[in-house]
Amino acid sequence: MKLKRRISLALIGAVSLGVAATASSSAGNWPQWRGPDGTGISNEKNLPAEWNASKNIKWKTPIDGRGHSSPIVWENRIFVTTAIEGEVVEGAKAPKHMLGDKEFVHPDSVGANKKHTFKVVALNRDTGKILWQAVAFEGTPYDDRHRKSSYAASTPATDGKMVYAFFGSEGLYAYDYNGKLAWKADLGKMGTVGMGTGTSPIIFENLVIVQADEENGTASFIVAFDKKTGKEVWKTPRKVQVSWSTPLLVKTAKRTELIASGTESIVSYDPATGKELWSHKGVESNAIPSPVANNEMVYLVAGYPAKIALAIRLGGSGDLTGTKEVPWQYTKGTAYVPSPILYGDYLYLTTDRGVLTCIDAKTGEVKYEGGRIPIPATFTASPVAFDGKILMTSEDGDTFIVKAGPKHEILGTNSVGEPVYASPAIADGRIYIRGEKNIYCIGG
Repeated sequence: MKLKRRISLALIGAVSLGVAATASSSAGNWPQWRGPDGTGISNEKNLPAEWNASKNIKWKTPIDGRGHSSPIVWENRIFVTTAIEGEVVEGAKAPKHMLGDKEFVHPDSVGANKKHTFKVVALNRDTGKILWQAVAFEGTPYDDRHRKSSYAASTPATDGKMVYAFFGSEGLYAYDYNGKLAWKADLGKMGTVGMGTGTSPIIFENLVIVQADEENGTASFIVAFDKKTGKEVWKTPRKVQVSWSTPLLVKTAKRTELIASGTESIVSYDPATGKELWSHKGVESNAIPSPVANNEMVYLVAGYPAKIALAIRLGGSGDLTGTKEVPWQYTKGTAYVPSPILYGDYLYLTTDRGVLTCIDAKTGEVKYEGGRIPIPATFTASPVAFDGKILMTSEDGDTFIVKAGPKHEILGTNSVGEPVYASPAIADGRIYIRGEKNIYCIGG
C-alpha cells in the first residue's frame, strides 16, 4: 500500500491501541493497556454505573502536561505518563518524510521543534496523591506528533515490581516502585510520518516486548528485553510500514501466541523466542486498532482507508491468507482509532462516531448494526466492559453505558466534564478515567 494513501487522514492518537499481557495479577489490578489480558474486560461486579461532578467521584488529581496513555493500577499504585511542552528550540526540526522522491509534511504534525519533558507519574490509588514523578527524557523529540495526540500516548505496563514506559524513539524506561530508574533501552530512531508513537509495551514472563514499526518498513522489528536488566533477549525484523497497534498475547491449550497487526502482514510469534508461527497478508489499512481474542480465534480490525474485520483461528502455521483458518470477514463498521471489544460470545465494532455493530464472534453473523448513542460524539478511547455493560467514553468526556448482548440498548450516560482521549481502567471496585487535565477515580 502506498504511504501517501495511508496517511491522507490525520492520525488522532494511539490511546485506543490495545495492550495485552499474561502478567500475573490479582483481580484488583489493571497492569497494562486494556487490563491483565489485553481485552478491556473486568470480571468485577457492583461497580458504579452513574457519576458526575457531584456523584461517585472519589477524587480527581491534576496531571501537568498532555498524555493520552491510560492509567494502570497495581494494588495501591496508579501509574501514568505525561509530556510537558516547552519553548521553541532554534534549529530543531523533525526528520524528512519522503513520498517517493518528494518530501511530505503532514499539515497537523507538530512538536519536534520544541523542548519537551517526558515523565512517569505514580499516584496513591486511594487518595489520588502524587507519590513521585520521574523525568525519563528532556529535550527535542526525534519526530513530530499529530497536534491532537501526545508524546505520552503509549500506556505503561507493570508487573508489581517495576513499571515500564515507552516513548518511541526516546526510549523504553524501567523504574522501580520508588521512582528509581533501573534501566533504559534505546530502540533507535523510528520515523512515524510525523504522527507520533502509539504502541505500548507488554509483559510476558520475564520479558518486556515492544512492537517497533517505522514509516518505511525497511527497519521495522519486534523486540523483547529482560525485564530485570534491560538486556535484549530477541529481536525479529518485520516487513511492515509504521503501525500504532499493540500486540496481543493469547494463551491456547496448545501454546501462547503473540499476535501483531500490520498493514502488509499480520504475524503470530512465539513470545519466548520471537520465532514466526503463522502469518496473514495484513489488514491492508492503517494498523491502529489492536487485536482481541479468545482461546480459539483472534480478531483484527482496521478502519482507513479500507474497513475490515476478520477472524483468524489460533494454532496454525504458515501463510493463512485465503484458507479455512480465516472463517469470516466483515467490511463495515470499523474505526480508524478505537479498538474493538470481545465480550462473551460477541465481537463489538465501533466507528469513530460511536456507531456499534454486534457480531457473533464464532460465525461472523451480524446480530445488529447501526447501534447509535443518544448524542453526536467522536471517540478516541477504546471501550471497556464489566458485569454485562460496555463503557464507551467520548472525546467530550461522556461515557455511554451499553447493554451487552445481541440487542442494542443504552443504559445511561455519565460525564467527568472535560475532554477524554485515554481509555478507562477498572480495578478493585473503581473506574479510573484520565481526562485532558485530571485523573478521576469513580467509586460507589
